[in-house]
Amino acid sequence: MDLLTPHELRKRLSGIVPAQEYAATMIDSIHIARYKIISSALLIIFSSYLNIMRTKFLLLSVILFSFKPKKEEQKAWIRINQLGYKPTGIKAAVWCGKEQLKVAGWQLINAVSNEVALTGKTGRDFGAYGPFAHTYRFNFSAFTKPGRYYLQSGGIKSPGFTIGNEVYKGAADFCLRYMRQQRSGFNPFLKDSCHTQDGYVLYGSDAGIKDSTYIDVAGGWHDATDYLQYATTSANATYHLLMAYRDFPNVFSDYKQANGLDGSNGVADIADEAKWGLKWLLKMNPRNGWMFNQVADDRDHQGMRLPAEDSFYGKGVERPVYFVNGKPQQRGKFLNSTTGVASIAGKFSSCFALGAELFKENDPGYASLLLKKSKAAFAFGLEKPGVAQTVSVKSPYIYAEGNWVDDMELAAAALNAVTKNKTYALKAMAFADSEKITPWLGADTANHYQWYPFINVGHYELAKQLKGKNRSTVLDYYKQGIERVWGKAKQNAFDRGIPFIWCSNNLTVAFAIQCYWYRQLSGDASFEELEQANFDWLFGCNPWGTSFVYGLPKWGNTPQDPHSSFTHLKNYPIDGGLVDGPVYGSIFKSLLGLTLNNADEYAEFQSNLAVYHDDFGDYSTNEPTMDGTASLIYLLAARESENNNRFIFQHGAIVRGDASSSVANKKIALVFSGHEFAEGGDFIANTLEKEKINASFFFTGDFYRTPSFKKTIQRLIDDGDYLGPHSDKHLLYCDWEKRDSLLVSKEKFQQDLMSCYQEMEKHGINKNKAGFFLPPYEWHNDSIAAWTNELGLQLINYSPGTLSNADYTGEADKNFCSSQVIYNSIIDCEKSSGLNGFILLMHIGAGGARMDKFYYKLPRLIQYLKQRGYQFVRIDGLLKNQTR
Repeated sequence: MDLLTPHELRKRLSGIVPAQEYAATMIDSIHIARYKIISSALLIIFSSYLNIMRTKFLLLSVILFSFKPKKEEQKAWIRINQLGYKPTGIKAAVWCGKEQLKVAGWQLINAVSNEVALTGKTGRDFGAYGPFAHTYRFNFSAFTKPGRYYLQSGGIKSPGFTIGNEVYKGAADFCLRYMRQQRSGFNPFLKDSCHTQDGYVLYGSDAGIKDSTYIDVAGGWHDATDYLQYATTSANATYHLLMAYRDFPNVFSDYKQANGLDGSNGVADIADEAKWGLKWLLKMNPRNGWMFNQVADDRDHQGMRLPAEDSFYGKGVERPVYFVNGKPQQRGKFLNSTTGVASIAGKFSSCFALGAELFKENDPGYASLLLKKSKAAFAFGLEKPGVAQTVSVKSPYIYAEGNWVDDMELAAAALNAVTKNKTYALKAMAFADSEKITPWLGADTANHYQWYPFINVGHYELAKQLKGKNRSTVLDYYKQGIERVWGKAKQNAFDRGIPFIWCSNNLTVAFAIQCYWYRQLSGDASFEELEQANFDWLFGCNPWGTSFVYGLPKWGNTPQDPHSSFTHLKNYPIDGGLVDGPVYGSIFKSLLGLTLNNADEYAEFQSNLAVYHDDFGDYSTNEPTMDGTASLIYLLAARESENNNRFIFQHGAIVRGDASSSVANKKIALVFSGHEFAEGGDFIANTLEKEKINASFFFTGDFYRTPSFKKTIQRLIDDGDYLGPHSDKHLLYCDWEKRDSLLVSKEKFQQDLMSCYQEMEKHGINKNKAGFFLPPYEWHNDSIAAWTNELGLQLINYSPGTLSNADYTGEADKNFCSSQVIYNSIIDCEKSSGLNGFILLMHIGAGGARMDKFYYKLPRLIQYLKQRGYQFVRIDGLLKNQTR
């Protein structure tokens, strides 16, 4: 709106022309006054209008910009191992939902092409677990092709994950970062020193040491976010690091010096870290009969700070050092339940013994000292059996260890390994019989660190040294403990049988290692999926969908706000630290001084069963621990080193099992195929029965439906041999010259194979127990392998290197191979490169075109291979856990 001048307004209102202006002078004052009133009124109205419009605009803007479409509440999730899966390993995920959704099946999707790689049925609804009403377990172990994938079911997608041989590479080294960061004395992460004046003695009067006497125990590792130091946890950590160095030397790199700073020193970083632990343990056991259990106490908890010198203990920067006297010591207002020294003496002894064994060649003087200390510590434990518990001054929380024979068993076994003195072996066996099963296994609860270490390492070290009945006995102790956990785990989709007590993740790591050791020493892979489930739990296959290791994997959902001074005060990363893990809801509610600082991002996944908070305020579930991380380093090293070359594949088919020279028991699978002929059936079956071994037979549908072969088939079944499919009509799947050129459609392939299974059913052979498939003509390509995987089956083929598969050739054939030539090719291959993991293919019959039957050389061949140390196993024994 334009504002008028008084003169213009007057003209418009009166119609007066310029010649008459004088005559209008009298009315000017009236018009001007009227103009002022009208102008003011108009200005007020307009200003009010603008204010109203501005207010409406701002209000509308607030409404528009603050309004967000209500996000549909998510009802279900798929939990996976964020680190990934190895091609030939167990691969499983868990679908979990708040309510029942339509879940008819699942698909494995290639994340790059978005093509379906594998489909499967959902299977059993495990029902409620924690916050979820329904849960399903998806097992896709049959799929072995490396790549990037995700799972999809009922409209729910999992996070992406990788299948590959390198998925665990570098993880153990990564977790070593946390161990270096926990160092007391010189701390390489901070490039500064701390606690250099430790410490002054308490409880030493029985040994003639006056209270407050200074003793140098600087060094070692801080236990967790607090800066207490315990010989109990430090010794266990040291032993696990030493074992990792011994068992998996090729896993670890050399990027650091002995002091933890950058630079190679010609020693694996894992060995440097283990030696750091040994150095401190030597200080804590300065002479025979002098042993210290703890540096500092719970007065440390008075405030969060970086590990500078403390002044909480009444002696300036010195901290108390608690002498092991075998008697009850302070526990808040009460006394702990110490009964002896054996629990800590055994730990000292085992570390010193293993150190002596590992360093005797490179540093014999050091090794001699360690061995001497080990023997003395073991004798001290025998002198004063019982447990040595830790001390607290203000609170009731301690490491209330309740067993000791496991520590002495480990010490005796370690001493036997380095001295070859049978006296130690006998003592170790006696201790093993005294505590067959670690008591927490299968239990619902336990006191804090009551059964520590959480795994009986002594059983492992002892069983390796034993033979015959004693070895089987000790391994059966492991098996019984595993079965107790499995009794609970099999009832839920997560295969979870670990109690949700404080430091449940440490128990999870320990149990996974026990499963691993049992499998390695016994050859029994019955619990491999349970073992993998516990490993998967740590990295995301859990109700919260998070890894419990800070920064691992770097692209994943991992703790961001741990109970750590480093992160809370300085935002320093604590790479590789394993946090405590979930606890029962009842435990969380009962703990003192615990308050969450932020809104709970995992609120919808909490339950009375278990809670976990990625919150600095939760010291019960989100505090990293040094000893748990050390144990995890061993487990990650085992995962990285295991089975990188476990099975050999060609065009998607497994053509050889584990050929590793490190496998103690060499295994070979005899495989026979059949289509038209079976004249060797009786001879082969008689030979297998006489030699007390089993073999595997793959027949076509035509073979299974031939009446004259029925007797042979039934005998093989009765004898316990493996029977599988070899197609129905013995089709040629792909061109002999151009292997990529298919001669059958996917539909034709699957129809033909299913027809074979239908014939097998008539003989009582269930598809679920015959998941390996040998292609006709032993000729296939990648497409055939993929189509086989889609059916939930695993394609196999014979191992190259011998001429055994040529035993069908007739004398008139150009490619004829005599039985002696075939036999010699097998022997030559065994001598040159070994037959461990071999799939040795032959035929159950060659027909009348061949007179020189190779199966007549089978007895001689079997006897030769037995003499060479081979075990004969069925194909499902050679390639365990490749199908479900």
